[in-house]
Amino acid sequence: MRGGIGRPLEVVVDDGGVERAIRKLKRKMADEGLMRELKRRRYYEKPSERKKRKEREARRRNARQRAAANRRGGGKPAREKESFGGGGFGDKDTY
Repeated sequence: MRGGIGRPLEVVVDDGGVERAIRKLKRKMADEGLMRELKRRRYYEKPSERKKRKEREARRRNARQRAAANRRGGGKPAREKESFGGGGFGDKDTY
């Protein structure tokens, strides 16, 4: 959550635009991740499950960042497989 603890969400209602204010409030709550947090806290989460969830979220976040970097053209190049040429069975040089 970006806002931090204790920071209220404020929505101004102009000229009886209650419906618009509710939509803005819902949008702000979604942006802050408040609904996701409430759903997550609905049930107890074991520490092992919390760790797995955090790892899954980190993988997803990193994949999203890599995809964005690749779209911009600034991502890391794909790793090439290393060939050691150890002269093992099947190499042409060993015959």
